[in-house]
Amino acid sequence: MATIHHKDKRSGITYIYESKAYWDKEKKQSRSTRTLIGRLDAETGQIVPTDGRCKKRSPSYTGDIDNPVVHKPRTLKEFREEVARLESENAALKKELMDLKSLMLE
Repeated sequence: MATIHHKDKRSGITYIYESKAYWDKEKKQSRSTRTLIGRLDAETGQIVPTDGRCKKRSPSYTGDIDNPVVHKPRTLKEFREEVARLESENAALKKELMDLKSLMLE
């Protein structure tokens, strides 16, 4: 594994990628895949995690910001648990919103 720095000429932003090499048996050649890690902050020189679409992480993101390279495989069970947690959080926020609206109307 290696990290690759790629500067976008249009925007001037430097993106950091993780490159993994593998052997393609059919073509009998070495191939590589890249995964976006984040962008390089020009002032501090630190890597800012990003999804590549100029969007920041959600406020409820609980990942390790100091080590954004860690990619754990997720299972269907974990996804279902996350959906259930987000649905309950959404329901609680809707209830809180309704309570605030009722207080404003009084």
